[in-house]
Order: sequence, then structure tokens, then C-alpha cells
Amino acid sequence: MDHIGAHHLHQSHAEPISFGINQILNNPDQGSCMISMALSPFTVTRRIGHPYQNRTPPKKKKPRTSFTRLQICELEKRFHRQKYLASAERAALAKALKMTDAQVKTWFQNRRTKWRRQTAEEREAERQQANRILMQLQQEAFQKSINQPLQPDPICIHNSSLFALQNLQPWSDDTSKITSVTSVASACE
Repeated sequence: MDHIGAHHLHQSHAEPISFGINQILNNPDQGSCMISMALSPFTVTRRIGHPYQNRTPPKKKKPRTSFTRLQICELEKRFHRQKYLASAERAALAKALKMTDAQVKTWFQNRRTKWRRQTAEEREAERQQANRILMQLQQEAFQKSINQPLQPDPICIHNSSLFALQNLQPWSDDTSKITSVTSVASACE
């Protein structure tokens, strides 16, 4: 280690360390700057735990409020009729049930969240059931179309191209089910 670096290490006082890029690049004594930063007499305080723990003491968690069956029954009846309450309605209901306005407000907020989740789950179940029914109907229609010859459409009978498209059944190996286009077209004339 050179003389300047050693002298800088043994200083009894420390100068403020500046970490800006301009200060580091413009410092005439760049080598000793890096050493003084590495071996600075400043101690770094290390926090233990979550960074927000040491800011303010945590509040005591309020215990869960228990409502009586009568209160819940009245709240549910009102919610069934009305999903949102105006402030005057909320205050009147709170007074009637011997609850605070905040308790009624929170109960309704929580109940709306539960209601939205339940209705979304019900809609999804209905959608899945509808899809199952649709698939079943499509499968049944497909099976019928394979087993039964198509009834000729009156418009298609008079147009040989449309008749050919109507009777096109690429899945069918039985060619006897497919009526000849020319025989139908000649019969129509």
C-alpha cells in the first residue's frame, strides 16, 4: 500500500462520503477515496426484521366483532331487499340493532363482497352446465345425422350444387346413403 493510502486510513476524523458519480469521478485522489469508503469509521446499523417494524409500534389488533343471531338475521333481511344503504338508512339500522354506524357499513361492504363472489361462482357453474348440455345436444345431432339420411331441403332439390353440399358427408363410408346428384336433378326436371 502506498504512503497516501496508509495516511488516509489512519486519519482520526472522517470526511463525509459523497456517492454522486461526479464527486467520485472528479476526486483527484480516486484510489484513496475507494479505500476510505471501504474502511470508513462509520458504522452501519443493520435492521432486523421487516423494514416497517421499527417505524411505529404496531397497533393492537382489534378482536373480531361477534354479532347476535338477531342482528345478523335483520342485516341479511335488509341486504336481501337492498344491497346499498344511504347514510341515513345505515344510521337508523345501526340504532335499531344497537350497533355502530361503522359496524353496519363494514358488514354491508363484506356482505357485498361475499355476494359478488357467490354470484360469479353461480354464473360460472351455469355457464359450464350450459356448455355440457350444448355439447350433448351437438353429439346427439351428429349421431342422428350419421344414422338417418337427411331430409331433402326443397330449395336444394331444384339446385344440384346445393343438393350436393347438403348431402356431403365426409365421415360416411357407406356410399349407398348418398343419393346421386344426377339422379335427383333428372327427377326434378
